[in-house]
Amino acid sequence: MISRRGFLSTAGGLVLSSVATGAYAIGIEPNRQPRVTRYRLVPNNWPAGLKLKLVVLADIHACTPWMSPRRIGEICEQANALGGDMILLLGDFLSGMRIKTGHVAPEDWARELARLAAPLGIHAVLGNHDWLDDPAAMAARKGPTIVHQALSSINVPVYDNRASRFEKDGGAFWLAGLADQIGPRPGFDDLPATLAQIRDEAPVILMAHEPDVFPTVPKRVSLTLSGHTHGGQIRLFGYSPVVPSRFRNRYAYGHIIEHDRNLIVSGGLGMSVLPIRFGSPPEIVVVELG
Repeated sequence: MISRRGFLSTAGGLVLSSVATGAYAIGIEPNRQPRVTRYRLVPNNWPAGLKLKLVVLADIHACTPWMSPRRIGEICEQANALGGDMILLLGDFLSGMRIKTGHVAPEDWARELARLAAPLGIHAVLGNHDWLDDPAAMAARKGPTIVHQALSSINVPVYDNRASRFEKDGGAFWLAGLADQIGPRPGFDDLPATLAQIRDEAPVILMAHEPDVFPTVPKRVSLTLSGHTHGGQIRLFGYSPVVPSRFRNRYAYGHIIEHDRNLIVSGGLGMSVLPIRFGSPPEIVVVELG
């Protein structure tokens, strides 16, 4: 039988451990310099000789004290130093926090994002919180949203069911992006209309804020890039107890291959709902194709 002293010692240890864990999850991990997670892959339909480096930033969720303009600027400088051919922004620029935080004006976070530079440009899609946290756009059920306007002010195109063709080193590829899948339900995404804009056999990279569209993405798409899940924000031994996806952990994080199709889900940079990260630190994703 455990003694009273033993019980109190054990109970005290559990309390201290819980406090320490909570302090780390709120005060340390969310504020770490983003780790750089690298993926190298050659999709089945990728042309020989075409090498492409993508730097991916997802889920900024601007708010103070966790994602201030200064921190966003530092992340942008870190992203620039990675030498990507393109920088892709996968949505959720607005806070999404359910507790009171300091507001960051769109012009302030946009000014920091204007630091981003890459030879083939900066490209974006919107996320669910870019609609849900914009009452006027939600009421009207149409854009332009606050985020559309902020990104337009720094000449970053938003891919709302749109595809554009690019060339590099004599090879061609398409960059496509879906409008958000949630927003004012139902969402504004239209995958068939987006892919209908592709006029040749060059490979396709698809930006889709939420990964839930992946089961319907055809093999014609070489790579789908998503954010939204934050890796669950809490991730233990490769498992996240809460994932904002109807597929739960299936598309929570990382490189997923299904039926010769590739999906990469970023753990993102900021936080939504609650300011907690544990086992899922902020990250910048680098994808090298070819």
